Amino acid sequence: MRIIAVFISLLFFTNLLFSQNKNERTSLNGEIQLDEVTVTSSRVAIPIAQTPKLITILSREDIKKAQVTSVMDLLSYAANIDVLQRSPRGAQADISLRGGSFDQTAVLLNGINVSNAQTGHYSFDFPINISDIERIEIIHGPSALIYGSSAFSGGVNIITKKNAEEKAFVQVASGMHNLKYIEARGSAVTGIVSNSLSVSSSSSDGYMNNTDYNIYNVLLQSRINLKENNKLDVQFGYNDKKYGANSFYTAAYPNQYERTSTYLGTIKGEFGSTLKFIPMVYWSRHSDQFDLTKDSPTGRNYHRGDTYGTNLILQYKSKLGTTNLGGEVRKEDMLSSKLGKEMSKPHGKYKAYIDRTNVSATLEHTLTVDKFVLSGGALINYNTFISGEYKVYPSFSASFRPWDSFTIASSWSKSTRMPTFTELFYNTETHIANENLLPEKSESTDLTFRYRHSFVEFSATGFLLWGKNMIDWVKEDKDSKSMSTNITRVNTQGVESNLKLHLSSILPILGDNSTLTFGYMHMWQDYKTNEYISESKNKLNYLRDKFTTQFNHKVINRLTANWFFRYQKRMGKYSKYVDSKNTGELVTYPSFSTLDLKLDYKVENLTVNLSLNNLYNKKYVDIGNIEQPGFWLSGGLSYVFK
Repeated sequence: MRIIAVFISLLFFTNLLFSQNKNERTSLNGEIQLDEVTVTSSRVAIPIAQTPKLITILSREDIKKAQVTSVMDLLSYAANIDVLQRSPRGAQADISLRGGSFDQTAVLLNGINVSNAQTGHYSFDFPINISDIERIEIIHGPSALIYGSSAFSGGVNIITKKNAEEKAFVQVASGMHNLKYIEARGSAVTGIVSNSLSVSSSSSDGYMNNTDYNIYNVLLQSRINLKENNKLDVQFGYNDKKYGANSFYTAAYPNQYERTSTYLGTIKGEFGSTLKFIPMVYWSRHSDQFDLTKDSPTGRNYHRGDTYGTNLILQYKSKLGTTNLGGEVRKEDMLSSKLGKEMSKPHGKYKAYIDRTNVSATLEHTLTVDKFVLSGGALINYNTFISGEYKVYPSFSASFRPWDSFTIASSWSKSTRMPTFTELFYNTETHIANENLLPEKSESTDLTFRYRHSFVEFSATGFLLWGKNMIDWVKEDKDSKSMSTNITRVNTQGVESNLKLHLSSILPILGDNSTLTFGYMHMWQDYKTNEYISESKNKLNYLRDKFTTQFNHKVINRLTANWFFRYQKRMGKYSKYVDSKNTGELVTYPSFSTLDLKLDYKVENLTVNLSLNNLYNKKYVDIGNIEQPGFWLSGGLSYVFK
């Protein structure tokens, strides 16, 4: 109680010391914004200061400072996000929140769920270029009411630019390991239609054997601005990847290889004011070829998954608050040489087929009373995977602002997740799947304190998550295959905190947008499962500690420096392999830290940059036996045509 009293007193004193107009807020990039700035942390767009859940926002300015070429690399700088890299710079990485697995994190594009039903390994195989991104919103904790049942431990919502603010943008870069990157984006307005087209190509010979990659992206966007603020957004995109998958799924086969491609099309409208209609239609096709041994037909798998969906949200605003009624029908199907039920007649190279349909309805009401924002609702879900069963997942949240700069918020919710097709059907030389897997279930609650001011921003969240029937790949002993199974119970507790100081307001010599950010996450898990488990791939290898620091400042004149430091400690163990052979030794994940430096020199519309990743050449792994790159130097330039 004494600590809480001191904390509140400190906030009150700081509020008096740095007083400001109550109708203003500061964004995460230090720019003053009006209190009407909203985020989509709910089906109701509300000011960020009133949101009941912890939200990490990566703004356009944050992305520019990071000078990354992929969303996965960008997310690794956030303290409360676990990024398990198999290969850097966009080839493949797993993203998880609050101790969950990569399959439990929903990935969305402008609020449309583009998560992959085959496996979460492919959820970030979408055609988004960095220059397309307006901001990224990460919602921490189960968010079934907001993003659907796949948002078991949270969701990542990527929001793209809609207005043609720049005529064109070009960026080129090169570096060690024969790194090459080029990106171009153009936009134009024709009558009521705003259009943009972006393309990118990224390649490298790899930082060690069989880590080469080639990545291509194309994204076409159009916004049709109709009368009375009505609008219609259309997107079409294509993503293609080829990469050496050194030890990606088992160190027994270091020469694995993958080729994936994604086609994506979405249409989203927004019509009305007091009564608003938000219809969505989407389709994506993901194809992949996986070679257990590169260029060898032995152990080669083919998969082609299609996801079709339609979603309608009705929103009504009145004196009693805002009511949202939503409905979604989503079908996921797959043709495969490995996954699903064997077909009586093969379809070309595909021998098996599986499909399922998910139907959901949501009802949510949000009420604002003076300093309180109260919200409650439920998701009703039916999936043909569980024939004949309708499930209800309620959610409640509340936030209270005793004064303009300080918010207390709390939420409680239930959620579920259906097994992926890989977990159900992937039987190989190294894995045994389980067609009888049960859906995962969870219940969670959290409490957040948030303080925002022109000089300082601070947030601290404590959370509890109780999981049942959690799915993991486990081994009985070193010589056995990995088996997909339901772990009886996994409970996760943790704290997440972030502190951001806008230094430019007290030290102008550091530059107009100089900031210093600290982030820390600590988690611990307890579980009840079968005693025979000797090794876990996902659930029990959780990230216990992650600490990050970001510091950006002016060096001289137009030269700025951006420093990114992270330290992390993962729990769990992995089997040590030497020369593709399991030694039988279980290795504890060691802690490690890395330091990156990005230098930018800007002259009007031209920016020259230099990136020094992993400055002290630290050897580390995010996933057992998959060594990550050491020091990597690259540089480039970009130009904006106004």
